[in-house]
Amino acid sequence: QLQASGGGLVQAGGSLRLSCAASGSIYSIIHMGWYRQAPGKQRGLVAGITSGGSTNYADSVKGRFTISRDNAKNTMYLQMNSLKSEDTAVYYCTVTELGIGTSWGQGTLVTVSS
Repeated sequence: QLQASGGGLVQAGGSLRLSCAASGSIYSIIHMGWYRQAPGKQRGLVAGITSGGSTNYADSVKGRFTISRDNAKNTMYLQMNSLKSEDTAVYYCTVTELGIGTSWGQGTLVTVSS
């Protein structure tokens, strides 16, 4: 089970930190990621992080967002700085387990007011 939290309303230029905690029968996590879906748009990858710590980001968030994880706590974070109105979306976290596949958490809404 994945529990995402940290969304909310913030002014443009502000910051938010999203968290995603994995609980229950969690086996070998090989990748965790954040996706987002804005109204009328397709869901897309925001950032991902492997078990080894390698990260990747969507071009639109590079330099502003930072993904990290605490392996001991099976928790992932997304630090979002310099937020823009176009970052407004529902953010979803995912976890990919070896031999099991990818699970999705419930979304958390981020609203950036201009």
